[in-house]
Amino acid sequence: MLSVRVSAPTPLADDLRSRLAADPTVSDVTVLPGASLGGSGDVLLFDMARENANTIMRMLRHAGVPEHGSIAVYDPVTVVSDAADAAERAAPGHPADGVLWAQLADSSREDARPSVSFFVFLLLATLIAGIGRLLDQPILIIGAMVVGPEFAPIAATCYALVRRRLGIAGAALATLLVGFAGSALVSWGVWAAAYGAGLITYRQATTGRQTEFIVSPDGWSFVIAALAGVAGVLSITSSKPSALVGVFISITTVPAVGTIGLTLAVGAWVEAGGAAVQLLVNLAGLLVAGIVTLAVQLQFGRLLARRLPSRRTVARQRRRT
Repeated sequence: MLSVRVSAPTPLADDLRSRLAADPTVSDVTVLPGASLGGSGDVLLFDMARENANTIMRMLRHAGVPEHGSIAVYDPVTVVSDAADAAERAAPGHPADGVLWAQLADSSREDARPSVSFFVFLLLATLIAGIGRLLDQPILIIGAMVVGPEFAPIAATCYALVRRRLGIAGAALATLLVGFAGSALVSWGVWAAAYGAGLITYRQATTGRQTEFIVSPDGWSFVIAALAGVAGVLSITSSKPSALVGVFISITTVPAVGTIGLTLAVGAWVEAGGAAVQLLVNLAGLLVAGIVTLAVQLQFGRLLARRLPSRRTVARQRRRT
């Protein structure tokens, strides 16, 4: 269940209260008269089944709530209520499969915008990856994968393309590519200084069997990235962020960027090219898989929504009897 707080003018709040109370997937509708908009509006509190959240959110938007008030959605830790259980049973599908598109839209707009923290984390991950390749230490490569924040703008791009929000898609891609390019350039400068000072050698920067996969892309690189893309999108849409850790250590984006900076610094053009291809292959796999997964979820959600009218009819019949 999701908890919702709506602030709206009193006439609109009265209309919404009756509409929400009639929906079998909504429970515990509470009205706080005069609690918003300087006393000229009311606050509505209610719980809604996650599976049908998009329908409720669409109704609230079309009613004009965003223009005259606000909508806030919370994910409570626990809801103990027979009415909430009944609302959840009335909604089609399973709660874990419910995608709240308004939440994705909000997070995508945020993740598409460049931030200092994003670039700092990406640069740190890139430098760690470069050290991992230099020392041929897979554990450092894994650490760089976990630190890297690049999946956020990738997911935002997938959402924007599926929902045809080209402005968000352009901003997310720009943030991602500028971040990769900037991190590679800074890494290149750092390693060039180290190479010029004699702290590292050409051989150290270009050898290492345990991390050679970074400069040796193949068909499996795309397959792994695609599977990671599916898992990443599902973890975000199902509110299971713990699965993202597995996604981070499955994709070779940051390690490729770190290796590009390292190998360019010592003049290993072939390995730099291999790492660049690895980066492009992984990005392609993540984007294709993410777009397809979200598109399937969108169509699946629409199919489930069509089942709701029949469930409402059954619920009304039960109330009458």
